[in-house]
Amino acid sequence: MMYANRCITEGNITDMNKKQKKLRNRILVALGIFLVMEILEIAGVFESLPYGQWIEFVAFLIPYLIAGYDVLAKAWHGITHKQPFDENLLMAIATIGAFSLIFFPESEAHMAEGAAVMLFYQVGSLFESYAVGKTRKSISAMMDIAPDYANVMRDGKLVQVDPYEVAVGDEIVVKAGERVPLDGIIVTGKSQLDTSALTGESVPRVVEEGAQVISGCVNMTGMLTVKTTAAFEQSTVSRILELVENASEKKARTENFISRFARVYTPVVVGLALLIALISPFFGFSISKSVESALVFLVVSCPCALVISVPLSFFGGIGAASRMGILVKGSSYLETLSQVETIAFDKTGTLTNGTFGVVAVHAHEGVDKDLLLSYAAHAEAYSDHPIALSVVNSYSGEIDRSHIENVEELSGKGVAATVNEHRVFVGNDKLMNAEDIDFHNCHLVGTILHVAVDGEYLGHIIIADMMKDDAKEAIDGLHKAGVKKTVMLTGDRKEVADAVAAEVGVDEVRSQLMPQDKVSAVESLLEAQGEKGKVAFVGDGINDAPVLMRADIGIAMGGMGSDAAIEAADVVLMDDKPSNIAKAIAIARKTLSIVKQNIVFALAIKIIIMILALPMIGISNMWIAVFGDVGVSVLAILNAMRCLRVQK
Repeated sequence: MMYANRCITEGNITDMNKKQKKLRNRILVALGIFLVMEILEIAGVFESLPYGQWIEFVAFLIPYLIAGYDVLAKAWHGITHKQPFDENLLMAIATIGAFSLIFFPESEAHMAEGAAVMLFYQVGSLFESYAVGKTRKSISAMMDIAPDYANVMRDGKLVQVDPYEVAVGDEIVVKAGERVPLDGIIVTGKSQLDTSALTGESVPRVVEEGAQVISGCVNMTGMLTVKTTAAFEQSTVSRILELVENASEKKARTENFISRFARVYTPVVVGLALLIALISPFFGFSISKSVESALVFLVVSCPCALVISVPLSFFGGIGAASRMGILVKGSSYLETLSQVETIAFDKTGTLTNGTFGVVAVHAHEGVDKDLLLSYAAHAEAYSDHPIALSVVNSYSGEIDRSHIENVEELSGKGVAATVNEHRVFVGNDKLMNAEDIDFHNCHLVGTILHVAVDGEYLGHIIIADMMKDDAKEAIDGLHKAGVKKTVMLTGDRKEVADAVAAEVGVDEVRSQLMPQDKVSAVESLLEAQGEKGKVAFVGDGINDAPVLMRADIGIAMGGMGSDAAIEAADVVLMDDKPSNIAKAIAIARKTLSIVKQNIVFALAIKIIIMILALPMIGISNMWIAVFGDVGVSVLAILNAMRCLRVQK
């Protein structure tokens, strides 16, 4: 159950906080003891004591074991389970080796450095834990959208029940301050909804009777009665939580490469360190110097900076996108999104709202526009067709149904009705021709409804799918972001498609396409794209699911999009705003840029220090090695955390 999963996630975060506090306290205790011992060493106290070097050995062994006993345990566990090659083994060998130099009388003791390496390694681990925790909280904040209960009326009383118990069609009550538990339609009430947790939109949305509401939103003011349209398992909030929980399963190619790289890299550097220790004495270097160089080589070669920062960067990018209402189903999709050069759009529900509306009223000479619209609205008052509803909704006056008689639905033509004892015809060219009424065509693109009263032509009304407010902004934003080509694929008529394409500014338009034709169109775009660039498709309907899966990356409208489209897509826009696609691409590119920065920076610093650690050069020491490992890891983590910072 999703609610159980949310509890598990919260429990994991609580456990992580406990581990952080425990590690922090251990580090503080170990650091305190270490500083005291370091002061005593600098003051020469150990040198003045009998067996002073051995006392110093035991003294620094105390903070070493306090700080790093778990690292030693993990290293031993890896050895006994035949999976030894990881950073724990490197730390164990390097630090134990530093302490073991006491057995080489001609060498300088390195107990303090051995303890310091382990101590600062754990400081890096703590820092990593805090960074991962912050990123995880950014994503787990999405888990707060899960409702705890739903209010239903039973035996005249309002009772709280588990959202899973509410069936489709049941009515629930959402009080002010409560979270909407299930998707539905408002039956009674008016309020404002806070949708920021779902869409990233900070401005509340005003809703009233007849409006659709989605689960996860917060009711801010009035009380609402909502008729549910989906069970909790299929609700918006459940789909979101499932996407968030599964996001970490699909790793990017870069992440997989780093994982494979670390598995090969670790045994290689252990072998190289062993060679340095064994071969260097044959070239005139002392055994102690050879061992010391090998230990420095081991410390600095630890791949922590890469193993930590690369997944953390992708995790941060996904978290940043989720705060803006953009759900990316895995880091592999974030990586692909950063390479998009061609984007194909469905039209209806993607660039347009998918709802009809009156875009113009052209009255005949000498006819009042309000009168024309009044007759049309009264004639269409009894129809539930989307076109009829758009006419009725555009009329600002009240419709008195007692004045409407003899309503006839004329299939394929329109509607006829008697309004205030006048015979009214509202419909297309066929209806006007059938009634032998002269009419005028219109240059605007859309569905044209001609209106005639008692055989006299009054004018026409143009109905069209309403453009989304940010459709043009979306295309402009993509061009500015470096997307080379935007294409609109639609099943609509050519003249309608061309008009929309011209208004929003897409580079290419293909119209009158069947669902299989859209797949073929995307395949042709994929063939023309080349190897490096990727093709994205943006859609919202059930018929878009095949093409969403065929594109390199599918982007679905999540607010009102179909379940099939959301399931097939790799990225979901919860606010249905196409302008957020450019933001998603920007986040993806920023994330990949930071990943590459960390890889180049970490490898460059480590290679330089490893070269300087060779006995024939001998510049690097244990303290430089600590910077090369822990210092580089901390800097890489700080850089990775930049992925979390985005401007809405």
